[in-house]
Amino acid sequence: MPVQFLSEEWTTELKGRLNATDSFKKAAGSASATLQQVITGPDGERRYWIKIQGGSIDMGQGEIETPDATITQDYDTAVALAKSELNPVTAFMSGKLRISGNMMLLMQLQGAISELPKVMQEMDVDY
Repeated sequence: MPVQFLSEEWTTELKGRLNATDSFKKAAGSASATLQQVITGPDGERRYWIKIQGGSIDMGQGEIETPDATITQDYDTAVALAKSELNPVTAFMSGKLRISGNMMLLMQLQGAISELPKVMQEMDVDY
């Protein structure tokens, strides 16, 4: 049964799959970061947070206090990134992806963050 993109079920399944993936654990290494994701759309904003620490990830719906970085994009961009139809660097350079906060930390986490769309490709997601 498909999970709805950006739903609580989606974050739970994505978190479980990432934590079970050796490539994510290796890419995350000993890095520590707290990220806020903001997805804008015609129905308003959807927010979820990501914590990476000790080679594992935690995710949830809503706001997180004092994120290291906030990543903002519209819904169509979020879908294209999730489906690997759009490169994150291209999205950033074209203004479709906006980042505030610690850009250097995000660059250091690029390997771990790039595992998210790989794992999403294996999920049954309703966009």
